[in-house]
Amino acid sequence: MNGEDRGKYLARILNACSKFIESGSIMNADTALDYIAHIASPYGDAMQRVATYISEGLACRVLKNLHGVPKAINLSKAMSNSEEQFVKRSFFNLYPFLKISYVITSHAIAEAMEGEKLVHIIDLSASDAHQWTYLMQRLKESQKNPPYLKITGIHEKKEVLEQLETHLKVEAANLNFHIEFNAIVSTLENLDLEELPVKKGEPLAISSVLQLHTLLATGYATACSSSSLAEPMHQRTFAEMLGKQTINPSFNSSLLQLPLYASSTKILHFLNDLWKFQPRVMMITEQESNVNGSSLTERVDKALDFYGTLFNCLELIVSTPPIERIIMERTLLGEQIKNIVACEGDERKERHEKLENWITRLELAGFGKGHISHHGMMQARKQLHGYGNGYKVCHEKNCLFVCWNDKPLFSVSAWTV
Repeated sequence: MNGEDRGKYLARILNACSKFIESGSIMNADTALDYIAHIASPYGDAMQRVATYISEGLACRVLKNLHGVPKAINLSKAMSNSEEQFVKRSFFNLYPFLKISYVITSHAIAEAMEGEKLVHIIDLSASDAHQWTYLMQRLKESQKNPPYLKITGIHEKKEVLEQLETHLKVEAANLNFHIEFNAIVSTLENLDLEELPVKKGEPLAISSVLQLHTLLATGYATACSSSSLAEPMHQRTFAEMLGKQTINPSFNSSLLQLPLYASSTKILHFLNDLWKFQPRVMMITEQESNVNGSSLTERVDKALDFYGTLFNCLELIVSTPPIERIIMERTLLGEQIKNIVACEGDERKERHEKLENWITRLELAGFGKGHISHHGMMQARKQLHGYGNGYKVCHEKNCLFVCWNDKPLFSVSAWTV
């Protein structure tokens, strides 16, 4: 088979396998996984690579009733802080998404804080010094007397926050900036917003990069407890399933989330509490994908589409796959895929939803759409230089989308009170 035919074949088998698992036809699912194992490869083309991690997630579903086996398999997979920082740095270097997010965020905050002597930022995803180095540079360019910068960073690992503080203070000294860093060791789920060092009336900005979707796990299971939409297949063989020439069309997972505000009480309370801070601007970056449906088959199809595109970006740009790319795909993107496919309830943290759903939640919490400047857009487009011709930055309804061949992959949006 050529690459295109092989990709279609893999998609059909993955779709069939997920339906077998949903229907309880484990023997057929096992046969499908065996077929996939002969075709998928972490060193192959984009479809072969993404199929590798989806099949691993499906295999974990098959083993879900065996508590010891999955734990034993994952014993050696926990990353150290240095390894985690390495793969995140690789993602930053290999893709333009975070660079664009940081540039747009910096421009929006600088414009919202023009003329202020103090700027307080709450970073809900504190781990990368690049983001606030961009901001310091932008503030020095736009203001004669740069403000005192106060950053409150939230991360579940103390070591990550300590490293971030060290890097930021070095950059601040180089740029002649006065900076104060407050480290809050917590997950977003357990964060007590009332304990944040926010003073009433101080100019405040909030930033969240690829974090808010993790809060959709809390309370989601009861809201989306609809039964499986897959047709019963206990009596159907793998050969019969594979013989079908069409794949059932996937549906918009927002249909499973009506009313939308019931999908997670945690996220609505959290957004409402952020609104109470009355920030000048809140910047949000999220994956523009829809892998949060209750149906396993739908999630497999959506993950195949979104991550297949992400893997394809690198395939077309990097002619010889470097070891850095392979490690990043396996330990970062691959783990996200497996979480989407293998986990349910609070264990499934990777619950990406499209901006249209975030708009509804944010407006329900009291936020209004903010402004993304033309100058910020121009600077964002400059970040695409050197990444090939496939990437585009699109401005739609005052939000920004980073696209690959017209397919939106990440969104950046600004919000005000």
